[in-house]
Amino acid sequence: MEKKTIMEQKQKLEQQPEEEFALASVTELSSSLSSSSAPLSARFDVGSGVAELRFRQESEFFDGYTVDLRTAQLFKLGPVKSVCISEGSNTNKEKSHSKGVTIQFRKEDDSRAFHCAFEQWKEESIVQGENLPNGVVTVSKNSKFDDKVEPSSAKMYFHYYGQLLHQQNMLQDYVRTGTYYSAVMENRADFTGRVVVDVGAGSGILSLFAAQAGAKHVYAVEASEMTEYARKLIAGNPSLAQRITVIKGKVEEVELPEKADILISEPMGTLLVNERMLESYVIARDRFLVPNGKMFPTVGRIHMAPFSDEYLFVEIANKALFWQQQNYYGVDLTPLYGSAFQGYFSQPVVDAFDPRLLVSPAISHVIDFTKSKEEDLYEIEIPLKFISSVGTRVHGLACWFDVLFDGSTVPRWLTTAPGAPTTHWYQLRCVLSQPLYVMAGQEITGKLRMVAHSSQSYTLYLTLSAKMWGPGAEQGGILQTSSCKLDLKEPYYRMSQPQAYTIAQDQQPHHLMSAQDIQIQTDDLEEAELMQQPLQNSGAHLQSGQFEARQIIRIVHNGHIMAI
Repeated sequence: MEKKTIMEQKQKLEQQPEEEFALASVTELSSSLSSSSAPLSARFDVGSGVAELRFRQESEFFDGYTVDLRTAQLFKLGPVKSVCISEGSNTNKEKSHSKGVTIQFRKEDDSRAFHCAFEQWKEESIVQGENLPNGVVTVSKNSKFDDKVEPSSAKMYFHYYGQLLHQQNMLQDYVRTGTYYSAVMENRADFTGRVVVDVGAGSGILSLFAAQAGAKHVYAVEASEMTEYARKLIAGNPSLAQRITVIKGKVEEVELPEKADILISEPMGTLLVNERMLESYVIARDRFLVPNGKMFPTVGRIHMAPFSDEYLFVEIANKALFWQQQNYYGVDLTPLYGSAFQGYFSQPVVDAFDPRLLVSPAISHVIDFTKSKEEDLYEIEIPLKFISSVGTRVHGLACWFDVLFDGSTVPRWLTTAPGAPTTHWYQLRCVLSQPLYVMAGQEITGKLRMVAHSSQSYTLYLTLSAKMWGPGAEQGGILQTSSCKLDLKEPYYRMSQPQAYTIAQDQQPHHLMSAQDIQIQTDDLEEAELMQQPLQNSGAHLQSGQFEARQIIRIVHNGHIMAI
């Protein structure tokens, strides 16, 4: 039964009609030989169950010019010229090498049609993989993941998550783990008797939760070396182990013996999108989930609000003072001061802050994991519009996120909002090197643009502007604008020393935003003490117009806070 799916895929590929394209010339890169002036063509067809590209002249196919589409890549060199690169097929790895063919087309339309056919045939190609205890799994050599992620970034990423100490850090985030457990166990009806796929399973804890909730079978897909630990942990829970299969591989590559009724995953990074695992989550949905299947989490929201924090601004600006030395061992460092100043402000700040630093109500951007396309996550543009609640200096944009587990019985929210119980994600702030001056009631507009890059993160482009306020504001324009560019991959994990945040005299009648002013979906949290915990432990106490920021000590690696 398990092999039936693979056989059907083979039959589908073999039944695909051949396609042939006329060419002007073909030249092998590693050889000085090229084709003659006789009519040339390129043909897509299937040989031995494998999609291939072959070149022929009249009725003769060229020896050694056969391209395996599973490992091939096609690049445009010009309107009518392309190059096709593929891995060598020699079984002796020491002698194996890549080969390339330059293809010249007669017309630009022929080139476009050929490229389109190439991509279609490549997607249909199959590579058979290893047998697992309860299913046949196929693995593709190339995947979307490999195409868009730098190998060095992927290596560090999977090395990081392959270590138990980092898994422990996430497991000890009891807000995170406890919310997942509650979301699963309170929605047993969604899991009982169902097939579940755990996307990026890590230690396998979510797979074990799903099995506890009565899942028929759970496929725990994990690409790092953590799979060995996950197998060991699951085997140590024999009552659940018989219904869990751990599969080592990327969700972009593995094939499962059956479709899933529900996906479960923890794909969230800093600012929700860091590490770009949301894309893998969406790909897993398209590949494995039955129509109208459930996803835990279901929806994610990024919340944003301008903030005022003079201490943070001065702290960042002062870091560059080192470069103002004119006699550092006889060397003038000041030529690099400007670059250093901008460099420090290009780092998003990750820490926990008091919600009273916010100067207006937050807005949110929704990402529906059940509907979003992978391409939607490549670039995210969010228009910003706020009304300042106080007169102050705006130092930047504060961001946090929450996710919804839309269970059939009890919908559950997991939030990282300021004022809520702190998680290992904390919050994130984009700090402007040029603050804006605003008055109460003044409109603040702008844009946050997030562009994905190959290091599994995003470049952030933030612009904030203060518009004319008061009588006649409708005819007024922008008064001041400030912009910054930040790399989400390289944040500043802040070690905050205890210090007084003094609220200016002109702000006291208005009051800065309080925790209850932030719209957070937490009504379903039944434990009153859970909601009270951040107020008791945060160390933020309002006394005579002041409050103290708690001391936070962290050990940090690759986007995660390791200890508090």
